[in-house]
Amino acid sequence: MRYLSDKDLEQMQPAESGSFASPIPTQVVSNGEYNPIPQTEKQKQVEARIIQLADELGRQHGMNRRQFLASTAGMAAAFIAMNDVFGPLYNVARAEATDPGVADARASSLAKQFIFDCQTHFVRDDYQTDITPIRQFAKANWNPGMEGDITLDRLKFSNYVKEIFVDSDTDVCILSGSPVDDKANLFLTNDQIAAARKSVNTVAGSRRMLAHGIIQPKSEGWLDDVDYCIEELHVDSWKGYTIGDPIFQTKVQSQWRLDDEKLVYPFYEKVIRAGINTVCIHKGLMPADYKTSWPGLWEYATVSDLGKAAKDWPGINFVIYHSAMRPFIELPDGPMKEFDDTGRIDWVTDLAEIPAKFGVSNVYAELGTCFANTSITHPRLAAAMLGTLIKGLGSDKVVWGTDSVWYGSPQWQIEALRRLEVPEDLQKKYGYAPLGAAEGPVKSAIFSGNAAKMYNIDVQAAVGAISMDQIATVKAAYREMNEGRSNLRYGYVAKA
Repeated sequence: MRYLSDKDLEQMQPAESGSFASPIPTQVVSNGEYNPIPQTEKQKQVEARIIQLADELGRQHGMNRRQFLASTAGMAAAFIAMNDVFGPLYNVARAEATDPGVADARASSLAKQFIFDCQTHFVRDDYQTDITPIRQFAKANWNPGMEGDITLDRLKFSNYVKEIFVDSDTDVCILSGSPVDDKANLFLTNDQIAAARKSVNTVAGSRRMLAHGIIQPKSEGWLDDVDYCIEELHVDSWKGYTIGDPIFQTKVQSQWRLDDEKLVYPFYEKVIRAGINTVCIHKGLMPADYKTSWPGLWEYATVSDLGKAAKDWPGINFVIYHSAMRPFIELPDGPMKEFDDTGRIDWVTDLAEIPAKFGVSNVYAELGTCFANTSITHPRLAAAMLGTLIKGLGSDKVVWGTDSVWYGSPQWQIEALRRLEVPEDLQKKYGYAPLGAAEGPVKSAIFSGNAAKMYNIDVQAAVGAISMDQIATVKAAYREMNEGRSNLRYGYVAKA
């Protein structure tokens, strides 16, 4: 969310080499846009417990620690460790970790579950600027011999395809991006997003990837760019940041509001007419000191502009990325305490209340990053977030997204949602519905059903095509070779 100073950089280290290669992250990973919070005491306990279980149980599976942690049994052991530290929030049987074959059988039974990831990223091959200067700083100051680890290759197309489609159960994804004031800093242009979609779908022989058209109101000729995306690129939906350039906020005052009738409503007219009526908007993800560090700017990251726009444009699906979750660059105990005291989560609750306040049914929440980070730092907060969203918006208005490939393979996030349950005390106190089984109606709707309806995808037909395509063939061969996940994350973690 902000350009990092030299002081910021000195407090970080590369995630690939500076964090434990666990099946699930044991500390927050930053993609370089924000300061990662330090590893919490409970996360340290989780990490120690995972190591203990890996050493203890790996021998039962005939594996060393690394091999065990890359296996399905190792994934189960990681969630056992989470429950040991945080309490029984994840549904996991000890037999999955202890008995050879049990975890594999469970994974096989879930492998056909349709997973539609509504937010993924990679950077273009000629990307030079990097998200921040942190990689060059790391090479110069942390470990000159780390050149192989500190390249951008991990964030580029080939590794993206491996992590998303081969090392996880993801079937279909949307390739996204972000606007910037300086075009040299674009992760991907709209043309490159569309080209990647064509490449993946052509090679696969099925519809594996959808494409966002990135919008940037206030930029010169932006509505002409929208026309180009409609007529030439045939994008599947739209992505915008009301906060403006998410990396270099000081360069241009490019912030805007969803309910700006003069600036944005002509865009809505165009997309309705074109039949590309899903508009995805980045909201939330602000630091604890947002009011003092971002005066005059932070309100653009809230959902204060959403209610009127949604009511004025009932034919548009407004998908709020990150579920507008404000808490981010801070320890999770603060937001959790606030929830325990008030029953509210900053900006998530505001989002969930919009349908009742404005009488609308076209507002959705997406789970990228907000679920990833809460599920590993404070899973009770992740459960409260989901409970809040489902109660306010409905289980048919929450969509899956992981923000990968920033966090490595999204499989750990998939497993976290499959296993997470809203604690009974929260269900009773706040009237939250249980999330249910991994393949139950609620989680199936979140994982794919809701987005499939939005994007007019016939799930049964898609599953049939995907099960026989070239990516499925590569994935099967990869697993026959008994290759486990790398368990790598790509970005930066706080120094110990």
